[in-house]
Amino acid sequence: MTLIYYAQMPSPIGPLFLVADDEGLLEVRFASERRAHSPEQGWLHSPQKLAEVRRQLEAYFAGERHTFDLPLTPQGTPFQQMVWQALTTIPFAMTTSYGRLSQQIQRPTASRAVGAANGRNPIPIIIPCHRVIGSNGKLTGFAGGLAAKQWLLEHELAHQPFALT
Repeated sequence: MTLIYYAQMPSPIGPLFLVADDEGLLEVRFASERRAHSPEQGWLHSPQKLAEVRRQLEAYFAGERHTFDLPLTPQGTPFQQMVWQALTTIPFAMTTSYGRLSQQIQRPTASRAVGAANGRNPIPIIIPCHRVIGSNGKLTGFAGGLAAKQWLLEHELAHQPFALT
């Protein structure tokens, strides 16, 4: 039987609900989304099991961390996994479009499917689906809400490392 652990943490974009198993992080949930912001039966409240996730997220929100180094175990189809892996290659403070992401994964006609997979990303922020915007440059759906997506993008722009010229 797989044990599932959970913890909650405050963040500048609202409370986050963290879910993990012994292999790694399964989910980051926002209070505003449709997924429950409470544990399922049998889950164990374990802030210590999720302490490193919380530490890295706090450093990210403080502008001190630009990448995450955590074991991730998102559950999804092979196509979703491919899209989520591609999301992890979007650099900090940069954005891309669904169309460019579909090109990147060698599925140039799958931008809608890429959008759907992006919307089902169970580990937002850490798997940076907030960095995907519409081809017209406008913000599109985000589980935490468009205000949270805008905050994350502005936060990253304000904390991007300066390039040497």
